[in-house]
Amino acid sequence: MNELQLELKNQLEKFCQQQIEPHMEHDDETETFRMEIFNQLGELGFTGMPLPEEYGGMGLSYEDFSIALCEIAKSSVAYAVTISVSSMVQAIINEFGDEDQKKKFLPALASGSEIGAFCLSESASGSDASALTTTAKKVEGGYVLNGSKIWITSGGIAKTYIVMARTGAPGPSGISAFIVRDGAAGFSFGKKEKKMGWRVSPTRELLFHNCFIPEENLLAKEGEGFKIAMAALEKGRFTIGAIAVGCAERALDESVRYALSRQQFKQAIFDFQGLQFMMADMATEIECSRLLVYQAARDYDNHTPNAKLACMAKLKATDTAMKVTTDAVQILGGVGYTREYPVERFMRDAKVLQIVEGTNQIQRVVIARNLKKEYSTH
Repeated sequence: MNELQLELKNQLEKFCQQQIEPHMEHDDETETFRMEIFNQLGELGFTGMPLPEEYGGMGLSYEDFSIALCEIAKSSVAYAVTISVSSMVQAIINEFGDEDQKKKFLPALASGSEIGAFCLSESASGSDASALTTTAKKVEGGYVLNGSKIWITSGGIAKTYIVMARTGAPGPSGISAFIVRDGAAGFSFGKKEKKMGWRVSPTRELLFHNCFIPEENLLAKEGEGFKIAMAALEKGRFTIGAIAVGCAERALDESVRYALSRQQFKQAIFDFQGLQFMMADMATEIECSRLLVYQAARDYDNHTPNAKLACMAKLKATDTAMKVTTDAVQILGGVGYTREYPVERFMRDAKVLQIVEGTNQIQRVVIARNLKKEYSTH
């Protein structure tokens, strides 16, 4: 890490210990999201890190952003995911929006006074996102949205929603992207999901019934929504990977500390070779994941995005997080299965990391397609 990255990491470590850690077990139990924590992270600059300074961001790299997400995830995967998704919305508007849209929507998102949400999935179109059925019919002055979205991170607490809807024929080319604001007539919320993990982060269904969207809230052009969504998900893959690294790293920290202090058969359980091998493997897999995530981020920073590597980073880091958190519960034994220690929470949080931003099965499909293309070319 360079000097700036170390400073960011240290600042976040201190903030998380003072502001997030004291609440996490209670808030996970009660499914409480504290907007004041998000606001404070925004005041410190962590809710708009990769966004250009002219729109209120910090103008930092995606590698810097990945390091920050990793650090936040050590205390709360849920808050790290909230920042990641909100930053994805910022990236979409910054890359595909016009100047008026950027000036209107980005400053509040970058400052952390508002949250953004990405709305692609529907009940019948998860991995097959191009099959979505929510419609946007052209009318005088704009569009009328009808349909629903599910599994929307920050649904109900976000203010700006990027909604993919069908304006044309079936398939990817018929999808467009719209900026929808909370409070728009005809826009309401359905059920709040009861989840295994990420319990602090609300996940809601969105409902659109004759919801009018002004023409100026169309992103780019009609028919470009699927391209916009896929471009956003590529970045989201390695940011989710960074969160997985932080989740796994915290689980390893808890495992080693517990193993050094827990006595059985008149010695610390760390000294048993079986557990040493487990922790050595955990540490090795975490470092492999970290290197993949940071390299994928650097590729984007260098304007040489590598979709295959981004998928690999997401796949490796999230599978590692699931394995490491499961092993952490095993190392702690009975207490690992209770809420006396946080490893059971991190194990629950890790599971969905293998599902969001494209399931890990989809990551393997994309990696394989890239391999086929590379080998066919040569």
